[in-house]
Amino acid sequence: MSNYKATIGIECHVQLHTKTKLFAAVGNDARDAKPNSLVSHICFGMPGALPVLNKAVIEHAARFAFAFGVAPQKHSYFERKHYFYPDLPKGYQITQLEAPIVKGGKVKINIDGQSKSVKLNRIQIEEDAGKNTHPVGTDYSLVDLNRAGTPLFEIVSEPDISSPAEAKAFVRELYLIARYAGVSDADLYHGNMRFDVNVSVSDNDELGTRTETKNLNSFKSVEKAAEYEIARQIKLLEKGEKIVQETRGWDDSKQITVSQRGKEQAHDYRYFPDPDIPPVVLSDDQIEAARQSLPIMPGEWRKRLSELGLGESHIETLLEAELESAASYITFLDDSLNTNIKTLADWFVNIEIPLRRDESKEVQLNDNEKRIQLYAAAQQLVQENKLSSTNVKELLTSILLLGTIPENIEQYAESQGLIQESDEEAINEIVVAVLKANEAAANDVKNGEMKAIGFLVGQVMKASKGKANPKLAQDLIKKQLKI
Repeated sequence: MSNYKATIGIECHVQLHTKTKLFAAVGNDARDAKPNSLVSHICFGMPGALPVLNKAVIEHAARFAFAFGVAPQKHSYFERKHYFYPDLPKGYQITQLEAPIVKGGKVKINIDGQSKSVKLNRIQIEEDAGKNTHPVGTDYSLVDLNRAGTPLFEIVSEPDISSPAEAKAFVRELYLIARYAGVSDADLYHGNMRFDVNVSVSDNDELGTRTETKNLNSFKSVEKAAEYEIARQIKLLEKGEKIVQETRGWDDSKQITVSQRGKEQAHDYRYFPDPDIPPVVLSDDQIEAARQSLPIMPGEWRKRLSELGLGESHIETLLEAELESAASYITFLDDSLNTNIKTLADWFVNIEIPLRRDESKEVQLNDNEKRIQLYAAAQQLVQENKLSSTNVKELLTSILLLGTIPENIEQYAESQGLIQESDEEAINEIVVAVLKANEAAANDVKNGEMKAIGFLVGQVMKASKGKANPKLAQDLIKKQLKI
């Protein structure tokens, strides 16, 4: 296998979260809608139906271009791509080929500490098709056109990806960019982003025959499909067989790709400019407005958080958090003059983010200013040795679920039994009792086995019902044992 080189290119379809469809004034959110309830004569392709371009889609596209380091094209136009499936009643898809709204751009990824840029060929606007369903045990299919006409961005990479790990990193970064640029909810579960993975292998510098595995909807499936296709193609070549250029599907239960149909060429679709839709012409002012509207992107957030001393794991978890929360976490960390940035990041990553992802619980505190107030107060209590690392989790969890900030957070923590005991005399009484009850561990500490002191501190915490200041407890143990 080491003699073969894999080449991977990825096409990503991103569903935009505009209020209405690309060319029809009907709702664009079909997640909970009844089948064929979000449709019009345009979606059905009725004779004489004239599409009207959604202005918001063009604004999204212009802004999206800057997310990849390029400006949108001043001049672009739409074409008809002809094919015949039940979920496309008019017999063609409106898309862009010769003159897409975005050309070029790049996506920066990081693999094992090594940075790499994957170039983009284009980003084009197109409409989605409907959805076919095949009820089990029947001999018919059902067609739902709610999704027909939904605006999409098709992001086409150059074949710059050389491993399944790079493919996974690339699609994850597209996901983050789409969310942070504000063009899509990027909800993978509901198919807001779908990936087509093109794979070829070769034992020389020429590209091999490629296959395309379509409609993958998770980062992991992209990685696994690429892994499987690389291994499958190498196995065929080593047996002297040829790779067939075809479209394949992903069987997630079996973790394999399966043949679906022969791969069409561009001429099979008989592209030509759509006569009903005028070309899109952007002015310099529109392009500049799009550039100014671009929010802070993941790459810039990474830079800021890295400069604050956070590690890659914390940074990536923060970036993947629910978008509004993630932005407030990062802004809080970025603006904080407090030196315990890592502690705050730990709380976000290990307490609040898991709590928000727990479907059995509902976080009620969603006001950013109040949440920042809560975290600042909790950190102050920790710095004053009034709140232990265990009890800070209970405090934050309790108030996040409660939804209101107590007038005095310290008094609230005390009423919940969370404020730790720092009275030296009271803790010393507990230490004496613990040492008497655990003479073997106390002797181990005396003899230099300092690991045993952790056990003794734990016993003090248990006896004090978690209220003892652990650092003070350890100091008093050492004092009692005269070490």
